[in-house]
Amino acid sequence: MKVGAVIITMGNRPEELRALLDSVAKQDGDRIEVVVVGNGSPVPDVPEGVRTIELPENLGIPGGRNVGIEAFGPAGRDVDILLFLDDDGLLASHDTAELCREAFEADPKLGIVSFRIADPETGVTQRRHVPRLRASDPMRSSRVTTFLGGANAVRTRVFADVGGLPDAFFYAHEETDLAWRALDAGWMIDYRSDMVLYHPTTAPSRHAVYHRMVARNRVWLARRNLPVPLVPVYLGVWLLLTLLRRPSRSALRAWFGGFREGWTTSCGPRRPMKWRTVWRLTRLGRPPVI
Repeated sequence: MKVGAVIITMGNRPEELRALLDSVAKQDGDRIEVVVVGNGSPVPDVPEGVRTIELPENLGIPGGRNVGIEAFGPAGRDVDILLFLDDDGLLASHDTAELCREAFEADPKLGIVSFRIADPETGVTQRRHVPRLRASDPMRSSRVTTFLGGANAVRTRVFADVGGLPDAFFYAHEETDLAWRALDAGWMIDYRSDMVLYHPTTAPSRHAVYHRMVARNRVWLARRNLPVPLVPVYLGVWLLLTLLRRPSRSALRAWFGGFREGWTTSCGPRRPMKWRTVWRLTRLGRPPVI
């Protein structure tokens, strides 16, 4: 199976980007074709053979990745698998691409593989980086209902079936939107603890737009994908969880502003999932109300 890789960058981590590209080049098996997308910024120097695209403006994470997908032909059809990797990450082993090939070849219904993210110094995997509710054991691989945006592999037929990432989300929850659409189309998602991307431990709230985007996109996610009876349940649960976490007053103000924006602005096309998909999500351990 042909493997490609999409990396988006703001151009501000040239050393980390070069280290990541070196780790991709060292992967076992056939050469991986790489596209680096400068998301509103110039692309730093890259090794010969790495393709680059420089966008005149920052399209956000999903928009930048969609440009990278199309660089491999419509819906990425020139390759069978696309890796999506954060530009400050590093593939821990030389066999990650081969493990991806083996996984997709062994399971024709496998659409997405989520890697384990580990801190390069401590080896610790943050709980938020295990894409399931029962996240206490990051070393346990399993079927899941979403995936990690900067450390994953996607069978390109998924994009042909359900489309790409939602551009308008810009940042936050775009992976879950794609995951729900893929599951609704019959694809499966695996979390693999043996496929590791090293990435420094960080807090998602470091992004200035974090609280607003998380709330707005949560509403859009529900409006786009859930059956009508589940929309208020899902959003009510997340409202309660947000309040229980006791964010600062400024963070809460930004969150409620984003929540309101999610209701008053267009969420894009609505394609509610089938009720049998709701049941599938429930059997996989994460009903779409949390």
